[in-house]
Amino acid sequence: MAVQDGPHQASPRKEPGCLRGLVALVVFVGIIYAIWWFTGGRDGDDEASSTPSVSASATGDRGGSSGEWKAGDCGGPDPDRAPDGYEAYDCGDPDATFRALKIMDGSILPAAVQCPAGTDVIIEVSMNSGSDVKPSGGIPTDTVCGRNLSGDHPGDAGAGGGQLVKGDCVTADVEEIACDQAGPGDLKVLGLVDAGSARCPSGTTDPIRLTIVVGRPYDTVCGREP
Repeated sequence: MAVQDGPHQASPRKEPGCLRGLVALVVFVGIIYAIWWFTGGRDGDDEASSTPSVSASATGDRGGSSGEWKAGDCGGPDPDRAPDGYEAYDCGDPDATFRALKIMDGSILPAAVQCPAGTDVIIEVSMNSGSDVKPSGGIPTDTVCGRNLSGDHPGDAGAGGGQLVKGDCVTADVEEIACDQAGPGDLKVLGLVDAGSARCPSGTTDPIRLTIVVGRPYDTVCGREP
């Protein structure tokens, strides 16, 4: 929302100072907004916002002393930081619940991280300015895209959970549902594209343009009736 001052006369010599003040205000508001995003102030109710459960952070000794996670590593809930904490486990450990499919860069914009199909859980690894992994807050360094070790895979295409991917089904309001529950008016996702650089694949009958979400790599859901 634009903010306008009341009527006044300003000397041209004072405009640079006013401009600097306005820039400082914009930067301050931007920092507050980023902190609000990172600390969970978002409500996650935007279109196509279906995502796997996301932890604030993960700990573990993968990658030696660096504590880095790698594809193939396993992890599970950290009992000392429930319900949002995860830690590394040997894949044969009974406490292990997921295996890392892919390790991606961290981001303060959750929508900017698009994990591969089959991802059941997304875990944000955050660190402070030092080397200690923190339970929450800090700078996001990596994103662990994990797949459950159990037979429960909500992230599979069409299963009704996880991030929205090709092969999923959605309602006319772009709410993800299991494909075996789809009915009249529901759509199957043939692709997720940025309309500015790509077209929907052949067979698309109902392309749905989404509201803008900063960082999301697509703005159009390409659908057809199941």
